[in-house]
Amino acid sequence: MYTETYRNIVNAYYINGGFSHSTLQVTNIAMSQAIAIISGLLIALLAVDSCAGYSAHGRQPSGLSDAALARRLVHQANWAAVGSISTHEKIIDFPMVNIMAVDDSALNGSSTGHIRFFLLNLDFTGRDTQQKNKVTFFFTDDQNGACQRRGVDPMEPACPRVMVSGSVKKLDTADPTYNDQLQAFYNRHKNAEKWAAHSHNFDFSELEIENIFIVAYQGGPRVIPAEDYYNATI
Repeated sequence: MYTETYRNIVNAYYINGGFSHSTLQVTNIAMSQAIAIISGLLIALLAVDSCAGYSAHGRQPSGLSDAALARRLVHQANWAAVGSISTHEKIIDFPMVNIMAVDDSALNGSSTGHIRFFLLNLDFTGRDTQQKNKVTFFFTDDQNGACQRRGVDPMEPACPRVMVSGSVKKLDTADPTYNDQLQAFYNRHKNAEKWAAHSHNFDFSELEIENIFIVAYQGGPRVIPAEDYYNATI
């Protein structure tokens, strides 16, 4: 279109021996339209996918919602990377990361979406949350090697990952469901029973979820409402 507009301008100049006022008006309109179309195409190409710089390894399976995918990533994980706000005198307010054993299972092994863990009050995460109770749990599909088996690098969006943020809530031992939740955790983490037996510094806890972000396949980071996450089935 831009080339055609330019050709029309040149023809009008030679035929009329110059440009009339009406010709200039039409030309300006045509040029503006051409520029607008070209600009729109460029913006569309840049906005197609914020992850377009990565190699493509397929799209999100049809029918698999972000919420269900997040639930699957959480349920299949035995551990998670956990970020907290450091309260250590050497790195106050810096991000601190840790590894924690996790489980979201019911007693029968099915997924509940509730992220439970033993919090050791002597390590970084335990001490940080006593003063600044804000944490983020990180899960990736490569925790069991699934992405590498597909030839996907863990950093690529085709290797799904989910970041779940919230606060730590110590579970009430008087809750009627406490023992079932604890046993479900022991079923997955056999050594955890020894931890509790030999130390009083562990608190069986749960993440009170406030925000969930997922990076999966195409489209950049997306928000998953906590309600959708808990209502998803896998």
